Amino acid sequence: MSHNKYLISFIFVFLFSSKIFAGGGWPQPKGHGYFKLFQWWVVADQHFTDNGKIDPNVTNGIFNTGIYGEYGFTKRITGIAYVPFYSRAYFNNLVSGTTGELIDPGEAINSFGDSKIGIKYGLTLNKPIALSATLRFGLPLGNAAGGTGGRLQTGDGEFNQLLQIDAGAGYKLGKLNAYANIYAGFNNRTNGFSDEFHYGFETGTNLFKNKLTAIVRLYGIKSLKNGTLSGEVNSTSIFANNSEHLTFSPELAFNVNKKWGFSATYATALYGRIIFANPSYSVGVFVNI
Repeated sequence: MSHNKYLISFIFVFLFSSKIFAGGGWPQPKGHGYFKLFQWWVVADQHFTDNGKIDPNVTNGIFNTGIYGEYGFTKRITGIAYVPFYSRAYFNNLVSGTTGELIDPGEAINSFGDSKIGIKYGLTLNKPIALSATLRFGLPLGNAAGGTGGRLQTGDGEFNQLLQIDAGAGYKLGKLNAYANIYAGFNNRTNGFSDEFHYGFETGTNLFKNKLTAIVRLYGIKSLKNGTLSGEVNSTSIFANNSEHLTFSPELAFNVNKKWGFSATYATALYGRIIFANPSYSVGVFVNI
């Protein structure tokens, strides 16, 4: 069995697969911000192939520790940064199922991870529908060819640019305050990777006198399949070309006080091509300023 054929992580869907990004159609007010220290991980022993079927693979994992932040420079302009300052990728030993012999030893690498920076611009302010446009840059700061034969990666080695439009609105869920947001975006990728269409929907509400926020997300990526790399390029890594998915991801955020809180997120692909079939997880501590 080949190592981790047709795999990609949920992280950078910006999905990031666990979707770490917040904000929706609403920019941060001037001088206000949201910062989160997070741990995200996925351990996978199966994957969706390029025709959507599920196949087993040698157990693979990636763990990312990082910081996500939003800060309002003006009432319309919000800066965004996603920085996984520690990323660990590994795969287990490949052992013969009949003889028990070691076919290929496992490996691991530790490095900085691919990062994201961006600017969100509020197209509407104090309107029933909050519209915003986001330009986000993917910085290839991770290791694109680690381990023996370059089979382990904490980045894909390509610089990409995503333009995204968000539309959000508040509403009442019984007596509860709630919100909903939809978005669509185009991700221009380089180095032979196919461009992508990003889309998603989320809704959330505050519970127990704003102590608990419950959020449900549904988001996905559609490959335009216009790149020059095949889907098998870097197949032993967690970054692959022409990957697609539709992911369901609930999140719970507990507010300890008006500033501090912690959150937990679960994400699983309802449909996929060239993507893990195992769920990803994320926990974090956040502060509002």
